[in-house]
Amino acid sequence: MNICVVGTGYVGLVTGAVFADLGNDVICVDKDANKIAELVAGRMPIYEPGLEEMVARNMSDGRLAFTTDMASAVRRSVIVFITVGTPPKADGQTDLAAVADVASGIARAMERYTVVVNKSTVPVGTGEFVREVIERHQTRPVPFDVVSNPEFLREGSAIEDTLRPDRIVIGAPTQQVAMSLLELYAPLERPMIITDVPSAEMIKYASNAFLSTKISFANAIANICERAGADVTQVVKGMGMDARIGSAFLSAGLGYGGSCFPKDTSALLGLARQAGSEMRVVAAVIEVNDRQTGVMLEKVREVVPDPRGKVAAVLGLSFKPNTDDIRESPAIKVVEGLKALGFAVRVYDPIAMDNARRELSQVTFCEDEYGTAKGCDLLVLATEWNQFRALDLKRLRGLMKSPVVLDLRNIYEPGDMARLGFTYRCVGRPAVKPT
Repeated sequence: MNICVVGTGYVGLVTGAVFADLGNDVICVDKDANKIAELVAGRMPIYEPGLEEMVARNMSDGRLAFTTDMASAVRRSVIVFITVGTPPKADGQTDLAAVADVASGIARAMERYTVVVNKSTVPVGTGEFVREVIERHQTRPVPFDVVSNPEFLREGSAIEDTLRPDRIVIGAPTQQVAMSLLELYAPLERPMIITDVPSAEMIKYASNAFLSTKISFANAIANICERAGADVTQVVKGMGMDARIGSAFLSAGLGYGGSCFPKDTSALLGLARQAGSEMRVVAAVIEVNDRQTGVMLEKVREVVPDPRGKVAAVLGLSFKPNTDDIRESPAIKVVEGLKALGFAVRVYDPIAMDNARRELSQVTFCEDEYGTAKGCDLLVLATEWNQFRALDLKRLRGLMKSPVVLDLRNIYEPGDMARLGFTYRCVGRPAVKPT
């Protein structure tokens, strides 16, 4: 099947590579000529495990190509995916300018019946919006249909999530139109649900808001656990064993970040207000998350009351492990908070250093974990990369000026840290001192 994917970010690039790997002829389009040139040269604009190899394999086999020429790509394709960014506006509403721009380009290029699939995260009603844009910009009437096919990818495991999704949601105006997508996804042999277009759009927002709720709930419980002497890791483990609740996304820490959860929860709240409905639950979820960085910085003040002239080392800058994405990263907010308190800040991340350099100033970028910790008065674990779990803690303690660790991801055991001579603080678990 000939497929066009417009947009080569996380969603577009992974979607295009996977569909090509399934045997389709895929052409990915982006208006950024430099980005396309890098992709043609085999250099990925993002870090995603396994993506570079999959792209190279399918380019070599002739099933995957990249171009800036959207018109020619649309004309050769029977299905066109829109996978461009939908960032929030200043008022929290979703900016659909890029979606509109792509829709108008599709309209001008179409020469035969085409299925236009919106895979970008968009508010309810965008399917109709895309239809109107296409109809308005067509140079001559050409039949088409608009489908909603929201993505549920997690950065760091995007290929796995595309190949083995929990479900595939197809929002289509008719069963016949939905069959085009059913045929495309059939090789994956995964559960599929067919809905109307608005329902599919809402499924995406509702899902992300619910997952965000689990994260904020765990953080709220963690704050109580610390005061009550309970251990949040045991609490959420006990909760997660209930099949009605589940353990996924039920962990205390710095809160959610990235390109999806902050944007999508705010967008759903704005959509509810437009519809004359209150979403107090989602409003509370956002409030808890916004407050979490401040709660963590209060822990800093407890262990280092006077930070002037002190050095803080931060391990992890991406919003989660296995990605170089620092958008809305809680770790970045912690770094800025430490600077505001008066610390000199040293940082290290296995993958996200280049992106962080464009975002952070007045910090020292280090080459590895141990170099970051050398001579520091406080070590902050901000992103739970696996290599941080395997640190030589005895060596680490010997390098630090003061053996004070603030573990914001709960990856170490308090008792072990105390026996090794650390002053150790974490999230939702009792504080421990060196023994």
